[in-house]
Amino acid sequence: MSPRRNRPPRTGRAEDREEQRESGIGAGSTEEWQGEEWVVRPIAGSASAKHYRCPGCDQEIPPGIGHVVAWREHGGVDDRRHWHRACWNARDRRTSRVQRSRNAPRY
Repeated sequence: MSPRRNRPPRTGRAEDREEQRESGIGAGSTEEWQGEEWVVRPIAGSASAKHYRCPGCDQEIPPGIGHVVAWREHGGVDDRRHWHRACWNARDRRTSRVQRSRNAPRY
């Protein structure tokens, strides 16, 4: 007699799951901002592997820090922006028109 499996069976192909993760289908919520619908998906800190620049405060989001990815509902993958959670929640008070110093890098 073989032992019983405690894990649920895997459904779907790996390519389908990756495509859903990239496109945001089935993940995240929809919020209205600036008269448009935005898809907002929280990202766990352990899931990020790159540095991102938050458009709300113009500061880096280092790897390992939880944050939010937001994009227009009808926009493409290239329109995704990574925000600090606090910056996304305060997005009406924060804009991308941050004054940089003369020698600050533009990302």
